Amino acid sequence: MYPAVRRVLLTTGVVLLLLILIGATYQGVATALERRRFPHPGRMVDAGGHQLHLYCLGQGRPTVVLEAPATTMSAAWAWVQMDVAKTTRVCSYDRAGLGWSEAGDAPFTPQAVAPELNALLAAAAEPAPAIIAGAELGAALATLYAARYPNDTAALVLVNPPEAFSRNTASSPSAKFVAFSPWLARAGVLRTMRTLSANTGQLPQPAAGVLRAFLNRPDHLTRAAGELARWDDTVMLSQAATLRRDLPVTQVEVEADDRVAVLANRRNAQEVTQAIDRAVENVRRGRR
Repeated sequence: MYPAVRRVLLTTGVVLLLLILIGATYQGVATALERRRFPHPGRMVDAGGHQLHLYCLGQGRPTVVLEAPATTMSAAWAWVQMDVAKTTRVCSYDRAGLGWSEAGDAPFTPQAVAPELNALLAAAAEPAPAIIAGAELGAALATLYAARYPNDTAALVLVNPPEAFSRNTASSPSAKFVAFSPWLARAGVLRTMRTLSANTGQLPQPAAGVLRAFLNRPDHLTRAAGELARWDDTVMLSQAATLRRDLPVTQVEVEADDRVAVLANRRNAQEVTQAIDRAVENVRRGRR
């Protein structure tokens, strides 16, 4: 190899290593600051060997429980939760390994989500039956909950369920990109480019800052990648699930370019809120 070529390659390698070190330092400092800036707003509740984050607002029955889209967390529901709390009690939570919730020892499986949520609600003394509202992948998980715990489910509200609204269901970011994203996050690339968090600013504060922070966190993204890797399994299970025959089910279709925008967009959030409020009213009136 020519000396000039060797020098160019060596210089390039040193520059890349330096950039990675700078990015990793930036990521570490920013994450430490965010941990202090964004403490969890709700409760940490034991759900069977690990703690899950549960955040509830409002009063009244039935309680509404919110299942977030893939890659996101409780903060993604900020607009909806704030509005629904004017009507009844509403709880968002972070699935295991996402947001503030502990991951536990087991990898993500769609079959484990419903038992963990049921254990969480029981341990937190949140009364059943509840209206379960889910968006995107969360809609499939909400369906699995209703099938497994029919007596604890008063109604379902499904926002862009993947099996029904594939045309408008958010498809970005892709599972392959999210699988690689923890490495980009460690090097500070995601934080600098805002690749995943570009639309978080549509949410109210502090939810916008919270979701932006976690969409740049390797631990959160590692678990998100695990969920997306089981997307097809989750959808297949939800399609095969048997629901109680008299269970009220509402489907809502909203436009969105990515998973964050499904609920961050104010107009979308208002449409979802209206659907949930109607479900609450119908349950209170005893409609089937």
